Amino acid sequence: MVPLLLVLLSDEKYYNSFWKLMRIWSFLLIYGMGFRLKIDKKQKTDPKKSYMFIANHASLLDPWIMIAMNKNPILFVGKKELVKLPIFGFFYKKAVVMVDRGDPKSRKNVYARIKKRLDTGLSIAIFPEGLVPAENVILAPFTNGAFSLAIEYQMPIVAQVYYDAKRFFSWNFFKGRPGVFRVKQLKFTETKGLSNDDRVKLKEKTFIVMYDELLNDKRYMKDTNRPNNEREIKSPL
Repeated sequence: MVPLLLVLLSDEKYYNSFWKLMRIWSFLLIYGMGFRLKIDKKQKTDPKKSYMFIANHASLLDPWIMIAMNKNPILFVGKKELVKLPIFGFFYKKAVVMVDRGDPKSRKNVYARIKKRLDTGLSIAIFPEGLVPAENVILAPFTNGAFSLAIEYQMPIVAQVYYDAKRFFSWNFFKGRPGVFRVKQLKFTETKGLSNDDRVKLKEKTFIVMYDELLNDKRYMKDTNRPNNEREIKSPL
């Protein structure tokens, strides 16, 4: 697929075609590895609108699950470290808006680069935990980026919850196995009329909604080695 990818990533005007190819690729990866998707969407997206997609980060397959779920072309914001990976890194830096999490200047530059792409009708995707947390963590504290961007560009936040990726395809090589990925797309959180002063409340509200979804799922809680009646919520701040 390398020749085709080189062509589609040579100019931003081909990104929609690139996205269609990525969706085909994602289904090939997920189903070809013996997994199935069971998707529950509480609210559906409008292909003519831009959204901020977020999800809990539990597995290396999470980005592919998000791609498979969404017909809307999405631009991912990802960590700069992945550029160092052979071959993958070359295409990654062309398809993703990269951010150096330890460099405030890099984080600021993300805003300008995203604004340019939003004008073409793309949506944005960020995993707000910023990492794949340890397996005993229900949901790691959120970073600010997704919520600041959503408010600045008045995009609804589309939260997705991945229940089974941790169990079937985690960092533990000996733990994975084929199975059904249950995915829920929650009702959207509107940002229209909000200002940057509302960022913290918006982040906290979204965190609690996603945390409760995971907390109330017995299979997910079993995977985290935590009792399913635990109510303590880590601060998202």
